[in-house]
Amino acid sequence: MFVVTADQVDSRTGPDIVAGALDDLNHRYRDRLELPVDRNAGDEIQALTADAGTALDLVLELTRRGQWSVGLGAGSVRTPLPAETREASGDAFIAAREAVTRAKRAPTRFAANAVVAPQPAEDAEALVNLLLSIRESRSPAGWELYDLVTSGLTQAEAGARLGITPQSASDRARAGALRTEFAAIGPLTRLLKSLDDAQLRTDTA
Repeated sequence: MFVVTADQVDSRTGPDIVAGALDDLNHRYRDRLELPVDRNAGDEIQALTADAGTALDLVLELTRRGQWSVGLGAGSVRTPLPAETREASGDAFIAAREAVTRAKRAPTRFAANAVVAPQPAEDAEALVNLLLSIRESRSPAGWELYDLVTSGLTQAEAGARLGITPQSASDRARAGALRTEFAAIGPLTRLLKSLDDAQLRTDTA
């Protein structure tokens, strides 16, 4: 199981963005979560999912605009699950707490952790951070193309929507490393699945 814990950056000086984030994430990911994304400790949110792809999507979404420090924890979760995420407990929550604390000091504002088998979490953190470093250098124009392509349009269709030539769309995709990111999603998802499996194998050994 995966827990994503995100703490709002500079919450003491900026507006509270937790409520808006909860509405957005619960609308977009509700069918992929074990429980609704919940507010925890004032300016912090927590999400619980059994799906590695969803965990990665949440990390990428939350780190995109630099408004959150994001910790990913993997491990067991106590069952039966309560009605709200903030009432749940287990190794995954402990791991996410340690991870978000480290994330506040990380250049990418991301960290991953696992209580039982931490090495796979260290591997996942290193490779996710590589992807996050690529995303940090993407221009607004690159993100504009990215959003259209990830909505289901082809690159050519996205370029037409933006009023640019296919060559310009290709140049923009290359500058934004879109193909590099898209190629990395599958391997990173499998890596996170392996991280989760490692916790289960160790727990039952």
